Amino acid sequence: MYEKPILVVDDQQDLLIMIRKIFERAGFTQIMTAPSAEEALNLLSAKMPAIAVLDVMMPGMDGERLLTELREKKGMNTPVLILSAKAALADKVRLLTGGADDYMTKPFEPEELLARVGAILRRSHKKEEKADEVLK
Repeated sequence: MYEKPILVVDDQQDLLIMIRKIFERAGFTQIMTAPSAEEALNLLSAKMPAIAVLDVMMPGMDGERLLTELREKKGMNTPVLILSAKAALADKVRLLTGGADDYMTKPFEPEELLARVGAILRRSHKKEEKADEVLK
C-alpha cells in the first residue's frame, strides 16, 4: 500500500479512470485526477503529490506548459512522468530536458507504467532520505 498522493492529468476521461484503476489495483490509495492543466494547478494548491503523470496534448494549457509552470513558477521538485501519444524523439528530448523525469508513449502497458512510477518513487525516496540524514 502506497499512501502518498499521485496526480494524473489527462483530458481523456476514460484514460483517467483506467489509470486510476491501475494504480488502485497496485495498492496506491491516493490518486488525484484532473482533466486539464488548469484543474491540476487548482489541486496542487491544496496538496502536493509524490509524483505527477502528465499528458502533453490537452486543450487550453498543454502538458508541456504545465510542466514549465510547475518547475519554474511553482518551484515544484515533485517527479514528473510524461505519458503522451507524441512519440517523436524531439518531443521526448525537449520535455526531458525541460524538467520531466521520464517519458512514456501511448498506448502503454500497465505493468510498464507501474514499473516506471515505482522506479521514480524509489529514486525520489532515496533523495529524501539523504536530505533527512544531512539535516540531522
